[in-house]
Amino acid sequence: MSVVGSPARVSAPAKLTLSLRVLGRRPDGFHELDAEMVELDLADELVIDPAGEGVEVIFEGPRAPVPTGPDNLVARALAAVGRQAGVRLLKRIPVGGGLGGGSADAAAVLRWAGCSDLTVASRLGADVPFCVVGGRARVRGVGERVEPLAPVDRSFVLLLPPLAINTAAVYQAWDSLSPAERHASEGTNDLEAAALRVQPALARWRDALCERTGQRPCLAGSGSSWFVEGTPEALGLEGADHLVVGGESGRLLAVRTVARPKG
Repeated sequence: MSVVGSPARVSAPAKLTLSLRVLGRRPDGFHELDAEMVELDLADELVIDPAGEGVEVIFEGPRAPVPTGPDNLVARALAAVGRQAGVRLLKRIPVGGGLGGGSADAAAVLRWAGCSDLTVASRLGADVPFCVVGGRARVRGVGERVEPLAPVDRSFVLLLPPLAINTAAVYQAWDSLSPAERHASEGTNDLEAAALRVQPALARWRDALCERTGQRPCLAGSGSSWFVEGTPEALGLEGADHLVVGGESGRLLAVRTVARPKG
């Protein structure tokens, strides 16, 4: 909880969706989900000043379009809790990579404001409730049902292609797929076929990572990131920080799960 008038520094950890089942589209247009999510040691950082106003975004990694007006998730989170503040946001989580960067930022604002209401969080996005709770959890409904699970210590390597994918477009594509197409992928993510329909070039990056590591990559959320389990050393990627496909370079990033301290 922040002290009035005192700027606060808040961490916004990325999430990784280890498995994702899309159970169907509800009458209200939202999709019913059943997923397992974990928190990563990759995080954005927010400096929140109750005496300020506006959102300033600073990129540590590659730049990507991020709205800084009222549609920004940080601004929406402030409005949801009836607060005004200036926010300086250091972006480390890739935008459009399926790692919940915007959701993590919104959740950080809710935690700063002392709001743990997951219904409020779910109105901001399906990943926001998990990002409020953190750790490891089973996530159901439209994201508002978060069941904490025992923490695990696991390592992954992310491949971050130079592509960004719009989550809404992926769900729209999922709606247009036949039942057989929706579950045609070999992975544990029901959105993979839809993401490949939205951005077919994703398959080249998946196949390149598979060839390099010998593991079948999983899609992170709605994409565009792929991940395989293991350390860079175990996967034969020691010393590698990028993968080149068709003359384009994708970042390789080693991450680990983290358990959020209680209290």
